[in-house]
This record gives sequence, structure tokens and C-alpha cells, in this order.
Amino acid sequence: MILFGHSYAGFVVSGVVEQRHAQVASVAFVDAYLPTDGQSMRDIATPASRSRVESALSAGKSVMEAPTAESFNVNERDRAWVDAKLTAQPVAPYLQKIRLTGAVERVRRKVYVRATGYPNPTFDHFLAVARERPTWQTFEIRSGHDVMVDQPTELTRVLLQLT
Repeated sequence: MILFGHSYAGFVVSGVVEQRHAQVASVAFVDAYLPTDGQSMRDIATPASRSRVESALSAGKSVMEAPTAESFNVNERDRAWVDAKLTAQPVAPYLQKIRLTGAVERVRRKVYVRATGYPNPTFDHFLAVARERPTWQTFEIRSGHDVMVDQPTELTRVLLQLT
């Protein structure tokens, strides 16, 4: 099985690998969070995501506003389409701490893809972390955060290396 996680789904992929490690041959984190044991999304969120969480919590809401395609530097041609797909997000998953044993590191093929057209120190940090690990491959694609929208051909080229 090949797992692909974009953005918040870095948490999801990390959790799945913990449960199904033996079935996972490859994993790709695309402009995604690389959590460590005991962290929540709130702990390591980008400043924009953390602000959305904190605003919802201070207002007593259980959901937070959806971000905009523009905030992710999605190309102008596709922004309206992406905005139409975005929905409010529950706050609770951002608060839950993940339990990890390091199973991701035991996956044979691991890739981190950084969308360089989306200035973000949080994802720059995770790219640097992946680069420091000798068993990881790293790639940079000139794209907004939604690489699969902005540069689908280039992303596919990278992901095909995992098969």
C-alpha cells in the first residue's frame, strides 16, 4: 500500500502507518505535517491554522472557518473551484494528541514534497527534518500549497517513484 498525505493528513498518514505498518510499502508527505509522539495539530500548526483554531475556541465554536484558496497560493485560474470545495473544519481533531512509535521511519520508501510557492516556515521545517533523515527522499515543486491542483503532472512524476 502507498499512502499519500497532504497538509493536515500528515497526521492521518502517521496514524495509519502506526496501525498498518506491515501493509505500507511507501509513504508520501506533500506539504504535510510530520508529527512526533504526543503532539497535536494545535501544537505544531502553521500560524494561520493556529489562529483559526484559537479564534474558534475563543468564540466557543466546535468548527472553524475554511481557509481560502488564495491563502494557500492556489493559482488564480483554479481558486474559485478550490474555494467551492472548502468547508468548515471541526476543531477537535486539531486538539487530539497523536500516539506514535516511529513506525513511519520503518516504512521502506518515504518522500517529503515541499510546495515552494507557498511561503511557510512550518513546512520548511518539516522539509529540513526529512532532509536530515538518510532514508527519506525530498523534493521541491514550485507550486502553491495545493500541489495536486497547481502542478499535478510534476507531483505525479514524484509519486510514481514510490511504486
